[in-house]
Amino acid sequence: MMDLLIKALLDGDQAQAIIQASKLREAGVGRRQIITDGVEAAMAQLDAKCTVEQFNLLEIMLCGRAATGVMKVLYPPSTPPPQTKGAVVIGALEGDVHDLGKNIFKMVLTAKGYRVVDRGKDCPVERLIDTAEQEAALAIGISGLITTVIPQVLQIKDKLVARGLGHIKVIAGGAALKQTLAQRLKVDFVAQNAFDGLHYLDQMRG
Repeated sequence: MMDLLIKALLDGDQAQAIIQASKLREAGVGRRQIITDGVEAAMAQLDAKCTVEQFNLLEIMLCGRAATGVMKVLYPPSTPPPQTKGAVVIGALEGDVHDLGKNIFKMVLTAKGYRVVDRGKDCPVERLIDTAEQEAALAIGISGLITTVIPQVLQIKDKLVARGLGHIKVIAGGAALKQTLAQRLKVDFVAQNAFDGLHYLDQMRG
């Protein structure tokens, strides 16, 4: 059944993806397993295809729409959990129009009680930092599917420190970033998936 969910996501078939996710829930499969073994498994396959040479924006958008539909089934917006753990600012950096991973990270964090401020895709570094300052954020989460965003990633921590915001953690994720060590990207943590980033935040808070 999980394979059917993955196929529906990769096909960009939102209606079928929602049906399969609902069947999995009815069969007693937990939200986390559906996200990790279904949604994120589909993402990993999509990420593997999306090199710069094979970048297929329509495929990403359709898969993203389907994944968003599944996440709304798992975490209905009509029943948001209490947001008590602090703010996290997220965005896909300027030049990157991929936001599938970011959206999943947002929903997982929101479900776990964080207040997520989403600055969207194609977001300049300065906008992320300004928002993090305004929101007194615990962390900035950045998503990068394409390697051309790496020079921007390298600037973020230095710019935070220069503005007296060095305490704000920087979490990186996405296909172009998760292959690289945190030290090389000048970030605090590189998340392999949405729950990886969640665990880092939870541990950081103690």
